[in-house]
Amino acid sequence: MLAHKHSPPGERRADRPAVEVADIVRAHGQAFARVHALTAEQSAVLSAITRCRTSALGGHLDVCDRCGFSKISYNSCRNRHCPKCQSLAQARWLERRMQRVLPTHAFHVVFTLPCELRPVALTNRTLLFDLLFACAAETLLELGRDPRWLGAELGITSVLHTWTRELLFHPHVHCIVTGGGLSLDGQRWLRTRKNFLLPVRVLGALFRGKFLARLRHACARGELRLPAALTAHCFNRLCNQLHRKRWVVYSKPPFGGPEHVFRYLGRYTHRVGLSNHRLLSFDARGITFRTRGTSTVTLSPIEFLRRFLLHVLPKRFVKIRHHGLMAASNVSSRLEKARDLLEQTPTIPAAPLHDFRDILLVLTGLDLRRCPRCLLGTVVRHPLILVPDTPCRPDTS
Repeated sequence: MLAHKHSPPGERRADRPAVEVADIVRAHGQAFARVHALTAEQSAVLSAITRCRTSALGGHLDVCDRCGFSKISYNSCRNRHCPKCQSLAQARWLERRMQRVLPTHAFHVVFTLPCELRPVALTNRTLLFDLLFACAAETLLELGRDPRWLGAELGITSVLHTWTRELLFHPHVHCIVTGGGLSLDGQRWLRTRKNFLLPVRVLGALFRGKFLARLRHACARGELRLPAALTAHCFNRLCNQLHRKRWVVYSKPPFGGPEHVFRYLGRYTHRVGLSNHRLLSFDARGITFRTRGTSTVTLSPIEFLRRFLLHVLPKRFVKIRHHGLMAASNVSSRLEKARDLLEQTPTIPAAPLHDFRDILLVLTGLDLRRCPRCLLGTVVRHPLILVPDTPCRPDTS
């Protein structure tokens, strides 16, 4: 094993952002914790982001066996809210999901909670997020089974997001829906039109009815904790108002082909509220980051961390779920029947890949074993022994 002292602080590599969320947490995380009560999950996220890719988590030394080029890399925290730790998790997830892609077009449907329910969702995260998942999936499946529209079982993969581009709280679910389904008798594959899945106004009305009915039921059973400013009488009045309001469901244009479905979805599954590449500056004025196009927002460090932590999910909360043909109970039965009817098998590796370097090579074409300097040698990985009593610094190699 090789021993190595910490490299002195230097410029980040050209492909690294000039500012990272970790920089803001290191500079202002303790001050934020002194004035805000943090949940255990939020504290764990701040700690993980601070330690990610520093000597605190250990690391390794990569050495080219041809030219001698060497580079230190510290280990990742693997926290699902860390902006630096999602690429490998996304690649592993994509490898597994590509085994279930059906050779058909697909639609992207988004279900959003009305803004009036956001205070209730903040107080009851797990309950409201579960309802959002369940009601969105049931709405799609119920209308899909209706013979007036399709008369078939759809396949659905759903992903929860809770943010806007400005990091405000905005719970919504992205659903990738197969462009057709298995007939209810299981004997035929019924296709939708290329540019139409289900009527969005009908989707919105049915989703609204299902969600509000379950929300009232949860309140009646004492499972719903109302915000301090919302009495039971005001809650009932709010539900009545929301029954009269149109709930918008957005259906995006379909994908170009089945090979794009989960690669497209991969951009959503492991996304966090803000990526490091959207951060523009961190100075006396505050933190500036891109929103849409050329638009930007500047926030104080405390407000930035408050908004960032709004999107920390409850412990063990499952943010990616599968329904209909994609449900776990149907993978080896109805999903395989649908694949047989479509007479095609997915393009996947012959055997599962376990080494993250193999996965990245297959999915991205990036070969981490090839020397980045001479492009001929093979990079050999050695465990790294750090010299004690040296400060913990981020990986800037």
